[in-house]
Amino acid sequence: MSTHAKRERLLLADLLETSGPDAPTLCEGWTTRDLAAHVVVRERRPDAASGIIIKPLAARGERVRNEFAAKPYDELIQLIRLGPPRVSPFSLKQIDEAANTVEFFVHAEDIRRAQPEWAPRPLDPVFADALWRRVESGARIMGRRSPVGLVLRRPNGQVAVAHKGAPVVTVTGEPGELLMFASGRQDAAKVTVEGDEEAVAKLRAATLGFA
Repeated sequence: MSTHAKRERLLLADLLETSGPDAPTLCEGWTTRDLAAHVVVRERRPDAASGIIIKPLAARGERVRNEFAAKPYDELIQLIRLGPPRVSPFSLKQIDEAANTVEFFVHAEDIRRAQPEWAPRPLDPVFADALWRRVESGARIMGRRSPVGLVLRRPNGQVAVAHKGAPVVTVTGEPGELLMFASGRQDAAKVTVEGDEEAVAKLRAATLGFA
């Protein structure tokens, strides 16, 4: 049975292929080639990927990513399609599903939403619920640097508190849109933001996300 992560992996690879190596992304300063190299390094070079989280190692991680970015673009896409080597923790289905569903969904949207004209991708209810569970479980991590209280709310009324504080800003949208907002793509998320005007402005300018 196909998992969400496996499906999102293939969708991301297809989008990278059709976009070409020089297309823009929402990741500042990165083209699709840079993004593809990031995905490959994250799965195949844990020694370098740790720089994503551990700041003192960031320079080395960036150097390795640049080395991979210099490889043929088709090779990078093929490595993404093949997935991680067997020795990688990502090769375990449970870890792949937990760690990569959001990673691949967000990065695919990073490519789609960097285009002048885009529309939210229709999500089936099962996948939308799966993304909402990721929003719930990761809300406090993604919102830890919020300068104001932050509540994420689905249109059906389900809520996740991302950051406690005052004043409170409530962001309402479908799970995929909330995930994009909370992962630091505030300006590219189709959401409704309610709260004090100054608090909303601070939230939109804040650095949110897992990293």
